[in-house]
Amino acid sequence: MFKLMKAVVVIGHKQGYKVQEVPDPKPADDEVIIKVDRAALCYRDLLQLQGYYPRMKYPVILGHEVVGTIIQKGKKVEGFEEGDKVVSLLYAPDGTCEYCKQGEEAYCHSRLGYSEELDGFFAEYAKIKVTSLVKVPKGTPDEGAVLVPCVTGMIYRGLMRAHLKPGETVLVTGASGGVGIHAVQVAKALGAKVIGVTTSEEKAPFIKKFADHVIVGKKFAEEAKKISDVHVVIDTVGTPTFDESLKSLWMGGRIVQIGNVDPSQAYQLRLGYVILKDIQIIGHASATKKDVEGALKLTAEGKIQPIIAGTVGIDDIDKGYELLKDKNKIGKVLLKP
Repeated sequence: MFKLMKAVVVIGHKQGYKVQEVPDPKPADDEVIIKVDRAALCYRDLLQLQGYYPRMKYPVILGHEVVGTIIQKGKKVEGFEEGDKVVSLLYAPDGTCEYCKQGEEAYCHSRLGYSEELDGFFAEYAKIKVTSLVKVPKGTPDEGAVLVPCVTGMIYRGLMRAHLKPGETVLVTGASGGVGIHAVQVAKALGAKVIGVTTSEEKAPFIKKFADHVIVGKKFAEEAKKISDVHVVIDTVGTPTFDESLKSLWMGGRIVQIGNVDPSQAYQLRLGYVILKDIQIIGHASATKKDVEGALKLTAEGKIQPIIAGTVGIDDIDKGYELLKDKNKIGKVLLKP
């Protein structure tokens, strides 16, 4: 007889989610079962619920960010034991293709996404492929570890792809958001000078705890130029900030484009501007194991402080999404089953 657990389940395309009981997961030979210690809510969840992720299978358990403790493992799982604290990549790579062998699991042709083709993590227990697992260093807080695969590790990889050099200036848009406030910290931890941009006067003092400079307003390019040559922009917003982000960059600058708050909006790019200023536009979305390990190390060393707006239980998932949409909040919203 199956045991049952509570989970947040997406029933069908654009049909919302329900909290319901589902059978406890059972591991295949190459999988582990974790007790979910923390999961995290993400703006991506809202886009998934709006139908912007065509690869989703239904029904599927929602949630793609998790830290947990292994309670059971499959017969072929090596290198991990029951009791290990782990995080998961946002996806399950096959572990055998040319990209996986190069440590570029994010480009695996056969990768399957958690909360898309595979059940996600808004549940009491979760099933994870061994190819997705990364051990969490002892002493790392759950609140910091859970942010790594989708936030701090993703930012870490973005800055690696932008070839950030110590002493360069990084501008972060949406600097009080769940991604932005941590992007400021990752850039600082990697030796950059950081300008945080926000539209909220009230949030500016909090951002200033982590950033070297804070700009308030929708037009920020000219003020940023007065502070320093901007070498890298981490744009966590999207079309509303993209034009100013481009204008703020000095020649040879790089923009790491993460945000896409309104996928229905298009942006008309003037190629001449990008060409003459020698600007690189880097679309970016995920992290590999190497990046996750790098960001976990920074978190364990106390160089990244998790900023948590609130924590909810499975039954209070509605309140969690209300908080996620609340423009007055700062930081990430977590789920603790």
